[in-house]
Amino acid sequence: MELGWLVARPIAHRGLHDRAAGRPENTIAAARAAIAGNYAIECDVQISADGEAMVFHDAALGRLAGVADPVAAMRAADLRGLAVAGTTETIPTLPDFLAEIAGRTPLVVEIKSSTTGDLTLTRRVAEVLSAYAGPVAVKSFDPEVVAALRGLVPDAVPRGIVGETNQDDPAYAALTDSARRRLSDLLHIEETRPDFVSWRVDDLPCAATHLARVLGHLPVMAWTVRTEAQRRLAQAHADQMVFEGFSA
Repeated sequence: MELGWLVARPIAHRGLHDRAAGRPENTIAAARAAIAGNYAIECDVQISADGEAMVFHDAALGRLAGVADPVAAMRAADLRGLAVAGTTETIPTLPDFLAEIAGRTPLVVEIKSSTTGDLTLTRRVAEVLSAYAGPVAVKSFDPEVVAALRGLVPDAVPRGIVGETNQDDPAYAALTDSARRRLSDLLHIEETRPDFVSWRVDDLPCAATHLARVLGHLPVMAWTVRTEAQRRLAQAHADQMVFEGFSA
């Protein structure tokens, strides 16, 4: 698989977002700004109550849409009507987002997962991407999602595993030590067989990504680069960066 396009342009994290300028994260305005700046785009997707992939990061709507409900409790049509961060931007569906990008820049879609084994969102994303002609990749923190994608998306769509060396986020609280090690050391790699690795920049350098690059010849993305020090880490130990808060 030829992955030169995946590392050719810096990737704007959730689009080139700037709330003060009226373009919140994961919105059409943020995507347009990234395209204008000649950046690739990373976006997140959550599932709606009626099974649509919505371009939104959080499982709950409160931080950005001011609604107490989780994304999964509302239908796509209702979610599309919610204003994001008090702007005129609304929550797009993944098909809406792809129609706006229309192959003009590479897109990396991160599938959010509650690690329950429910692959409804994964299947919907695969269905949508199978009809898209532009350069696109898909990734997830959940090894089960990445493994399932191998039989769902076209061979031309790269699949990536997102990881970090130290799982200090509360989302990992229920994991056993062995489950954490499986993630931090890429011990699932035979199952997932990713085409690229996306790793937390502050954990670089580390053995997992070094071996992925040297032995597996897998490109490594560094996320999320916000400072000059993090940018230097990404340049030294990764092939690509997912950035925000500055012009790359």
